[in-house]
Amino acid sequence: MIRRFYSLVMRGAQPLLRRKLRRRGAAEPGYLEAVDERFGIYQEPAVPGALWVHAVSLGETRAAAILVQALRERQPSLRLLLTHGTATGRAEGARLLQDGDVQAWLPWDTPQAVQRFLAHFRPAAGVLMETEVWPNLAEACRRAHVPLALANARLSDKSLRQALRMKRLAHPAYASLRAVWAQTEADAQRLARTGARVSGVFGNLKFDADPDEDQLAQGRQWRQGQARPVLMFASSREGEEAQLLRVLAAARAADEAMGQGVQWLLVPRHPQRFDEVAALAQQAGLSVSRRSAWPREEGPQRADVWVGDSLGEMALYYGLADVALLGGSFLPLGGQNLIEAAACGCPVVMGPHTFNFAEAADNAQAAGAALRVASLDEGVRAAVQLALDAPRRAAHAQAALQFAAAHRGAADRTAQAVLKLVRPFSK
Repeated sequence: MIRRFYSLVMRGAQPLLRRKLRRRGAAEPGYLEAVDERFGIYQEPAVPGALWVHAVSLGETRAAAILVQALRERQPSLRLLLTHGTATGRAEGARLLQDGDVQAWLPWDTPQAVQRFLAHFRPAAGVLMETEVWPNLAEACRRAHVPLALANARLSDKSLRQALRMKRLAHPAYASLRAVWAQTEADAQRLARTGARVSGVFGNLKFDADPDEDQLAQGRQWRQGQARPVLMFASSREGEEAQLLRVLAAARAADEAMGQGVQWLLVPRHPQRFDEVAALAQQAGLSVSRRSAWPREEGPQRADVWVGDSLGEMALYYGLADVALLGGSFLPLGGQNLIEAAACGCPVVMGPHTFNFAEAADNAQAAGAALRVASLDEGVRAAVQLALDAPRRAAHAQAALQFAAAHRGAADRTAQAVLKLVRPFSK
């Protein structure tokens, strides 16, 4: 009964979804691509039997890329069906495709749409990345005998509370999963409370990602040409940049040294906010140089603030930075991934809100790869002090590299489990 009511709500919300896609598409044209696929209508033919991997957004797609590489090393003939929910995820996922692979939007979670999706693609098995468990999709896979797993699985305390409040809807969905491979023991315990059958604790796939060496070298080369230490606000979220600018303005008004004598680099989490963040800095009376305008050979241009307005260059930015503030952690947003920073040897200063990556954040702090502060004001002070103390900064950078190396191995464990899940496909 509860799922029937949920389905009616989801079906009734379809016009709102179309309206939202039109609005998002004005800033990100990728949202206007193949809109009918969102409702389970697919034009391109599909060959049955592919492994279906769903990676909703950019972060999940990057984790999926690590898994896909490990899978292809073990089974080069593997065919992939890759689905997404965001334009950035789909753009990143296109880089993973090989001959015989297919990419599509995952449909809106109505019974009709998900049934059309499964009937069209007829995947051998499905792997959902990290958090994406939808009630109608899970039920449709169960009825169609499509094994469905949750990989690199995580569940915050907040998400667990939401799932328990909606237990009659969430419990059957989680219980229908054939396998759940959790990132941490704490994630495994929370997932078990939803009804999921946790098959293993494999670690976080993102530890197995190797930074782009060319980008890292380029960033470090540009860093050597800078007279001042570079502080980066990595994957900053809406509201955080304005908060940083207020902190810096207050310091200037009080004639404090905080934030002066260093170069600021802002790298927003979402590309649709690049223009907004550049405008915020200019409105604060600061000169701005954007990555998209840097000459290829010369690199960063003189300005109060640099804005990293490019996708897929985080290794370059971490190579350029001496210390990074962790975006999403200074407002109650759960924090962004700090693993890539560690792998690049960039120390991190994080705020109090890291519930999306709680264990990784705690372990990074314990290892000396990250510092924890209570506020952005305190974070700026800590980052400036660390950036100006070369021996201490070098020690934290080395700790970050050691922390990243110590937690590798999830890709191999997950790939082996996925290949066991994929049954020989028969019509």
